Amino acid sequence: MSTHPSDHEIESIAGWMIEASLARGAVMADVLYSSGDATHFSLRDGSPERDTRGSSFRIGCRVIDGEGRQGVADMNALSRDELEKMLEICLQNCQASEPETDVALYKGKPPEGGGPVIFDPDREKVSHPEREARCMEMHRIASEIDKRVVSVRDTSWADGSGKTLYATSEGFLGWYEDTYAACSVTVVMSEGESFEMAGSGAESRKVGILDHSLVARESVERAALTLGGSPLPTGVYDIVLDPEAAASLVESVGELFLASSVFKQRSLLKDRMGEKVGSGCLTIVDDGTLPWGLGSSPWDGEGVPTGRTVILEKGKVSSFLYNLKYANKFGVPSTGNASRSPGSLPGVGFSNLFVEPGERSHADILRESGGRVLVTELMGVHTIDPVSGDFSLGIKGALIESDGMPRRPVTGMTVAGNLVDLLGSINEIGRDLRFFGDIGGCTMLVRDVSMAGS
Repeated sequence: MSTHPSDHEIESIAGWMIEASLARGAVMADVLYSSGDATHFSLRDGSPERDTRGSSFRIGCRVIDGEGRQGVADMNALSRDELEKMLEICLQNCQASEPETDVALYKGKPPEGGGPVIFDPDREKVSHPEREARCMEMHRIASEIDKRVVSVRDTSWADGSGKTLYATSEGFLGWYEDTYAACSVTVVMSEGESFEMAGSGAESRKVGILDHSLVARESVERAALTLGGSPLPTGVYDIVLDPEAAASLVESVGELFLASSVFKQRSLLKDRMGEKVGSGCLTIVDDGTLPWGLGSSPWDGEGVPTGRTVILEKGKVSSFLYNLKYANKFGVPSTGNASRSPGSLPGVGFSNLFVEPGERSHADILRESGGRVLVTELMGVHTIDPVSGDFSLGIKGALIESDGMPRRPVTGMTVAGNLVDLLGSINEIGRDLRFFGDIGGCTMLVRDVSMAGS
C-alpha cells in the first residue's frame, strides 16, 4: 500500500521551499518531486528469484542566483528539519558553482488538456498471481519451443506507477501521473559445442499492449538465429538491420543532435544545420507527445510542453534538441527536451526518439535480400567517435538465403567505417516501427558495407 504524502502536503512543502529560497538570496527556484509504486517478479530457471514490491519518493530543490549560479539537492524525507538541511546544502552548492549565462526558468503554465495519454488504470488491476503466472508461461513457452534450449535463465515481469510535481518561482505548478509495465526473457541454447545466450523484452505505459508469450518466442528465435555462428569472408556486403539493431544505431545518432553536445563541440554536426548527412529515405524524429510512449510526458524537466521535433529530415540536419539554457545560447525556442531527476541540474535528453517508418514489411525486404546479412545485434555502438564519426562495431546475425530466410549464423565479424557514410548508404526503411524503451527502430537496408571476417 502506498505511503506517499498527499498532493496538498507536497504542494505546501514546495511553496515553502521556493519562498525560503528567495528569502535567502536566490533570484529563482524550482522544486521537483517524484513518487512511485513498483512491483517486480522474476524466475531463474523456473524458480522464484526476485519478488519485490514497494514505494518511494524523492524531492529536490534547485536555486539560481543573480549571476546564474545553480545549486541543487534532494532527499527522501519531508520533516521540517531535514528540509531545512537540504535547502542549506542547495544554497551552499549554488555559491560553490560557476556563474553561467542563459540559465532561466520557464515562464508559462502547464498545458491544458493533460498532455499525452501515459496513465493506464488497468495497471492497478494486475494481481500478483497474474504476474507469477505470466512469468511461468514465458518460462514454459521458451522451454518447449526448441529442444536446444538448455536454460531459461530469466523470465521477469515488472509494473509500476508514478506521480510528478513541478513547481517554480515563476508560478508554474503542475502534476502528472504515469504507469509502465515490462517483461523479458533470457535463454541459453546449446548445439554440439556451441552455446548462445539471447533475450527479448517489451515495455509499455499500457499493460494490455504487452504480449509476454511473443517475448518468450522471440528470445528463443534470437538465440537460434546466431547459435553456432562463424564469420563470413572479409568483403563488402549489403546488410539488413532488424528493428532492435537499428534502434541502437538511432540512439547513437540521436546523441549527436543534443544541443549540449553540439555547443561543447562533441558532435560532428556542429555548424552543419541544413546539410545532408544521411540518405534521403532517413528521417529521425523526437516526439514527447506519443500516446503511451515511455518517453512521453505533458512537459519536460523544466515545465516546457513537450512536442514533436524532426531532427533529421530526408537526410538533412533540420533541428537540434534543446532545454532552456541551450535554447537561449543558440537563440531558439526550447524543444521541451530538458532531462533531469530531483537531484540533478537540467540536461538535454530524448523523449521518444525514432526513425520514421517506410512502406514495406520486414518480410518483404528479406525476400529480396538473398546473399545479404541480417544483423540482429550491433556491438559497441557506444564507442562511435561523436566528433569524427569513425567506428568499429561487432555484429551478430545470419546470412539471408535466396528464399529470403536467414539461415547461416554469422558472428565474429567487424564493421568499420564512418557514421556519415553509413547513414548515406541506407537504401530503404521498413514499416515495422518498434520501440525498445524510448528508442524506436525499423528494418533498415544498408548498401556496400565493408566487413572484416575470416
